[in-house]
Amino acid sequence: MASGSDKGSIGINTRLAKAAYDPHDYFGFVNPPVVHASTVLAPDAETRDRRDQPYTYGTSGTPTTEALCKAIDELEGSAGTIAVPSGLAAVTVPLLGFLSAGDHALFVDTIYFPTRRFADGMLRRLGVDVEYYRPEIGAGIADLVRPETRVIFLESPASNTFEMQDVPAIVEVARKSGIVTMLDNTWATPLFFKPLDFGVDISIHAATKYPGGHSDVLLGTVSANEACWPRLWDTFLALGACAGPDDVYQIFRGLRTMGVRLERHQQSALDIARWLETHPGVAEVLHPALESHPGHALWKRDFGGSSGLFGIVLADGGKAQAHAFLNALEIFGLGSSWGGFESLAVWVDLRDRTVSARDYAGPVIRLQIGLEDTADLMADIEKGLHAAAAA
Repeated sequence: MASGSDKGSIGINTRLAKAAYDPHDYFGFVNPPVVHASTVLAPDAETRDRRDQPYTYGTSGTPTTEALCKAIDELEGSAGTIAVPSGLAAVTVPLLGFLSAGDHALFVDTIYFPTRRFADGMLRRLGVDVEYYRPEIGAGIADLVRPETRVIFLESPASNTFEMQDVPAIVEVARKSGIVTMLDNTWATPLFFKPLDFGVDISIHAATKYPGGHSDVLLGTVSANEACWPRLWDTFLALGACAGPDDVYQIFRGLRTMGVRLERHQQSALDIARWLETHPGVAEVLHPALESHPGHALWKRDFGGSSGLFGIVLADGGKAQAHAFLNALEIFGLGSSWGGFESLAVWVDLRDRTVSARDYAGPVIRLQIGLEDTADLMADIEKGLHAAAAA
């Protein structure tokens, strides 16, 4: 592996191929061992009493976990990373760690729905005052900050509708008030956006998506800067929310090819999105890498690329047209996840939004562009749009 001084000079795919594990540390085997463990034995009582042991019990991690978390740290530039059983767990663990009864937390109104459900349910029940803000607020978030504000939770681009946030402007406000910032960066991955480089304290990923890449494993990662790492680690140990070694291994394996897969996801999605901009059956394409997107300037300023997930607004209609579109698809699957090798489509329900609610010309459809041939995907979408128009 390249030394710390020259890691930045090698390409991302080389870094992904070599990150965090040297085969010669384990008899030359290319992949790290999958260590199944609960009990860890100490060689003697003196060692057992020391608190600086790398492994003490299965919940605190194994060499398999360490390999993945070190690889994520190399990508994120973080002080430490935890691996948890799902993307949602990656959201909830840091929120539980940094919020207490009586605290005030600000969430972007366009967050992933399970995050909203946790905030409105669990956090409110625990005595946290939850408030939502518009994704376009930028430095204006200062008007919502209170003395008891402890966390600002961001997601950029927005879940399902892909609005962009001015992350540096929000972080600057947060830093002045000692507020911890957390950002769900699942859409971009650290290959296209590195939250900690922009001053965000905690970066969250559903590694189920692009790191896994094959729709067969659940896992989340949470990476923190030096200031927040000790508290995040302590919360992780207290909750016992550890990921299993087989799942960790699958994510580590997927990480090796994430760069080349993302290149394909990105290019195919852009080709399809640009085609859809010209289609009479589509009123709007919700993709921040398009020049027509209201947040394109922010995306171009801060991001190094775009992934395979974006939205479209059908030209008119409602539930019947959305169902007709989806039911006509043959290649696209109708499934809620994304980031895997296969293309997916879902109708987006936006009823829970408050301060960011807006009227769209027709139903919003979210498309996950997989690794299939682009021409085939376009033909499939064409069938869906024809069916929607006929409905």
